[in-house]
Amino acid sequence: MPTVTQAAHPRRPGFSTRPPAPPQSGVFGPEQLDALESFFRTDGYAILRGVFAEATLVELDADMAARQADLVAGLLPTKHGTVILDEPDAMIEGDPFAHYVCQVTECSPLAAMATTEPHVVDTIHRLLGPDAWLLEDDRFGVVFQDARPGDQSGYSRIGWHSDWQSGPHLDVWPSVAFTIHLDATSPANGFLRVAPRSHLGGTDDMPLGFEKVVGEVAVYADRGDVIFHDAHLWHSAARATDDGEIAVRRHIRGGWYGGRRLPADHGLDDFVKNARR
Repeated sequence: MPTVTQAAHPRRPGFSTRPPAPPQSGVFGPEQLDALESFFRTDGYAILRGVFAEATLVELDADMAARQADLVAGLLPTKHGTVILDEPDAMIEGDPFAHYVCQVTECSPLAAMATTEPHVVDTIHRLLGPDAWLLEDDRFGVVFQDARPGDQSGYSRIGWHSDWQSGPHLDVWPSVAFTIHLDATSPANGFLRVAPRSHLGGTDDMPLGFEKVVGEVAVYADRGDVIFHDAHLWHSAARATDDGEIAVRRHIRGGWYGGRRLPADHGLDDFVKNARR
């Protein structure tokens, strides 16, 4: 004889009694920048959603693919490539591939416009003050990044690290990183892992690889989302679990700084590559 619960909620093929999921934590619209700032200062990261129209993202898609192809073909200056972060012999489906286009705002006006979108800049000024500056012309600058799996891929994941660890000797800090997502993220194509509030402490007990961190959360992005995170926040990126186009994860990322500007042509000789890949 069926119970009261079973009678009240009959199970049918294709039917679920799962209640609606709560809103994703840490996501804010352009009219919620006060709340975004408060969340960021507490947890060390936040998502800004709804500032890029789909037409803008389509244009960025095409332009980034063109700059990526130009780099592979040798049509861009060498400063737009990197052998520090990328694998020079990377191949995707049998063809040479560049996972990174460095200093991309200097070869793409569209990337420059996206990076300085008014709501993005307003958010940065709230977090770092009105004198914050964007690093565009040194130490990789603003980067277009294309992560994807494959036997000969040069980039598919990154281990636990904080951005500050790449140059703890520099006077550029504090800093806030931003990532403009051209692809929504998921387990299929990889996603950001963060340890909330870790920016308030040190790095002595940070894992050296990809281990689970107590209290870590998965930060999933929708297409067009901008993720901000503090330079001291522990974060990593998970490898895609799928293959092919669904496993592609593309974004434009960079950093704004509140400290002293780097001298001209500072270079990368003192760059600390501390994150496993």
